[in-house]
Amino acid sequence: MHLQCPKASTLSDIEDENFAFANKTSALVTSPREKRFFIADKCSKETQKQIDKKWFVIDAEGLVVGRLAAFVAALLRGKHKPEYTPHMDCGDNVIIINAEKVHFTGKKLKDKIYYKHTGYSGGLKKTTPDNILNGKFPERVIKMAVKRMLDDGPMARRRFENLYVYSGSEHKHQGQQPEKIDFASLNRKNKK
Repeated sequence: MHLQCPKASTLSDIEDENFAFANKTSALVTSPREKRFFIADKCSKETQKQIDKKWFVIDAEGLVVGRLAAFVAALLRGKHKPEYTPHMDCGDNVIIINAEKVHFTGKKLKDKIYYKHTGYSGGLKKTTPDNILNGKFPERVIKMAVKRMLDDGPMARRRFENLYVYSGSEHKHQGQQPEKIDFASLNRKNKK
């Protein structure tokens, strides 16, 4: 799909568009900088209308955490789409089931350490993936891995909300009719 943004060939075309805009909203765009922002805003609104967000479901049973997280982060950002725009949420929605059955390569299951700080003096807490997977919320392993592969900022937080992780084999998004992705068959190293 090719994006169609409004094209203004000359300054008079821009002024005509701004005059029409000023008549509609009773706001007069005067400076050249405001004219540029007006055109850029109009382009991004039209691009936003063309975004087609799909739903995907991935069964994480036996998959390697790091490889799965990198693949899911790319889906959430929308890097696989030709209309990818860094400043917009054009990624897809991803559902991951069987999160408790993921695998780590090497000795990461016991040796990898997750740190967090409570904010108080001496409040450094640490845990291992083994403790999390055997605990109450095993889906947090995948959530932490994906979140750390996304960039920082408000847009990354908005994209991260499009990830749904479930520890069992059931999910509540059948109404969206998600497409199943067989991630294990994409590469022999994806499954352990």
